[in-house]
Order: sequence, then C-alpha cells, then structure tokens
Amino acid sequence: MTTTFDPFRDMDRILNSMRAPVPAGMPMDLYRTSERFVARIDLPGVDPKTIDIDVEERTLTVRAERRSVDEEDIQWLAHERPTGTFARQLTLGYGVSADRIEAEYADGVLTLHIPVAEEAKPRKIQVSHSSDSKMISRDSTDDSDTSDES
Repeated sequence: MTTTFDPFRDMDRILNSMRAPVPAGMPMDLYRTSERFVARIDLPGVDPKTIDIDVEERTLTVRAERRSVDEEDIQWLAHERPTGTFARQLTLGYGVSADRIEAEYADGVLTLHIPVAEEAKPRKIQVSHSSDSKMISRDSTDDSDTSDES
C-alpha cells in the first residue's frame, strides 16, 4: 500500500485546525440606538424571494434558502458554503413595537429595524414645585436677614 503525498490536503488540514469556529447559518450583529434595535444578518448568495420573516407572539423568525448548484457534470473541489434552508429566531422584549418592524436586503445582508416602543424610550420627568415652598441652595446666601438690619 503506497501513500501519496498531497501537499494541498495537508495544508488544508493544518489551516482547518487553526480556524476559529464560524457561527452556523446566519451570523448576526445586533445593536440598539435610542430609537430602535438593528439586526444585520449575513445571507450571501440567498435569493431575496426566499427570505421569510414572521413575528408570532414575541418571537421573530427569519428563514432563507441558499440553493446549491444543480449541474450534472460537477466535480466539487471545495464545497464549504452551506446550502439549504436556514432559520434564526429572536425573542422580542415587551419594549419593542413588533407591528412596525421593517426589513431590507442589500449586498447579501438582511437588515431589520425594530423600533423601541414609546413607553420603553428614556424620558425626563419634570419636577414641579408649589410657589409656597422656599428652596434653599448651598451656594446662595440669604440676603433677607441682612437687609432688615440696615
């Protein structure tokens, strides 16, 4: 039995052992601004017609399909891109407006804009005071006592 030396296979084995694990299917970035949450999901090679987004209760589900090449005389040399249907679910908090979610797909990236509900936005509370109360500050001096003595 003769073992043939294949430098490409050996190099590929070495490189694969050094790679960091890749998130399966749909890698995502998620961040919040004061007005909304933004989810950016990588979907390269996906036909936009196959993207399906549903919200049920407090769960947002994104489904998409990447089809494989369907030619008969193919001899794969490398086949690393996953194909098939992918799904990702996000649990929405009660502080979002699920009925106002918007989605756009450009350059292989699905971007979801999830507005923060009005009641969940930070707000200032005004402090009221009556005109009968007297406010004393540390930095001010009370001139009323000195004016009576003169």
